[in-house]
Amino acid sequence: MNAASAPSNLLREATEFLTECYKELGKSEQELNKRLMDVAQAIEETGSYSHTFEELEHGARMAWRNNNRCIGRLFWNTLAVFDEREAATAESIFERLVDHIRFATNGGKVRPAITVFPPAIESSEPVRVWNHQLVRYAGYERDGKIIGDSSSLQFTKECEKLGWRGAGTHYDVLPIVIEVNGEAPRFFELPKEAVLEVEIGHPEWPEFADMGVKWYAVPIISEMKLEIGGIHYPLAPFNGWYMGTEIGARNLADEDRYNLLPAVAEMMGLNSVSNRSLWKDKALVELNIAVLESFQKAGVTIVDHHTAAKQFSSFEKKEAAADRAVTGNWAWLIPPLSPATTHIFHKPYDNKVVTPNYFNQRAPYLL
Repeated sequence: MNAASAPSNLLREATEFLTECYKELGKSEQELNKRLMDVAQAIEETGSYSHTFEELEHGARMAWRNNNRCIGRLFWNTLAVFDEREAATAESIFERLVDHIRFATNGGKVRPAITVFPPAIESSEPVRVWNHQLVRYAGYERDGKIIGDSSSLQFTKECEKLGWRGAGTHYDVLPIVIEVNGEAPRFFELPKEAVLEVEIGHPEWPEFADMGVKWYAVPIISEMKLEIGGIHYPLAPFNGWYMGTEIGARNLADEDRYNLLPAVAEMMGLNSVSNRSLWKDKALVELNIAVLESFQKAGVTIVDHHTAAKQFSSFEKKEAAADRAVTGNWAWLIPPLSPATTHIFHKPYDNKVVTPNYFNQRAPYLL
């Protein structure tokens, strides 16, 4: 794209978004036309435009509704949107991130939320957070073994380069690393009281608790950018609540993550010598039961994959009633445990990308 075409492309994207947004919000054609004129003038004079809060709020909700990987889109219109586009210092940004964690956690009654920070201006990104999620466990390589979360190995090393030191356990909460206007990144330790964690036990296997397994209550994605009407927000952390299999069938079970299936099988006395015993399947089911039961016992919001699939079916029906096509990434929508028991497994989905949406972006320490 050359410089001359950039404003025209932005105006086109803004027009497409605002037309749909104002229609869904029930605004008049007169209101839309006036807004489009103001936006066109702003783009002509400055090369960009700014969303009103109402546009930002509905755009962020539309982005959730349009995200092909999410099975929990039924609740898209309940997303709480916090506007922090004026935040300018690492300290104020960190304070708002902690506010987000506290609001979303809500004592365990998890609330979907997004906090939107300053937008990118041309190729300049005013602020980035280096973390994949606001709450995440560290990973260390020690004597050829991995302690903690292997998916955090590189980021943990980056934190250590900045001077952070973890306790070296399997469940060390990583600091938040903030980079403002391309300046040197800084790390901030999260207050312990702000991070709710759930001790994982099993209702029928008391020995499970001896493994000392736990997981944090709220998944708050912080590495993706939000794109609304051609405006890019490189820092817009958002969350829903966990589906049990995300923890029990992936984070704790994957061989390249916490790899707990062998330990669970040993605890259960399963024959793990032969794959024909289906020991992995048995252990996987019990690990997922442990996660679901533990979150429920702790009063922390979580959903099982069967209920989530039914909720997605309701979402599909509501979207059809609104005359909107449902896009989806089938490989992400099917649960990693017993996928064939859900209707999603048996349906094709169009993986077309629709905006507004959330998009992956490279971590700043990898640039």
